[in-house]
Amino acid sequence: MVVNREGPILVEGPVEVVGDDGTTIRSDRFVVAICTCRRSRAYPWCDTSHRRRKPAEGRPDDDGRQPEESEEEPRP
Repeated sequence: MVVNREGPILVEGPVEVVGDDGTTIRSDRFVVAICTCRRSRAYPWCDTSHRRRKPAEGRPDDDGRQPEESEEEPRP
C-alpha cells in the first residue's frame, strides 16, 4: 500500500472495498487508487478529482476544513 499525502492510496489488487452501507465493491486491476478526498465521482475509486482542487500558484491555499455533509458531491 502506498499513501500519497495529496492523492489516493495505491493498493496492489485485486481489491475489495466495503462501503459505509455495507456493500462490497471489487476491482481486479493490478493496482487500485482508493480516493481519500471523497471528491471522486467514482468513489471509492480515485478519478483524480483532487487535482482540480489544488490552488493556483501564488494564490492562498483553501481553509483546510473538511466539507460539510451537504457540500459533498453525491456518490454514484
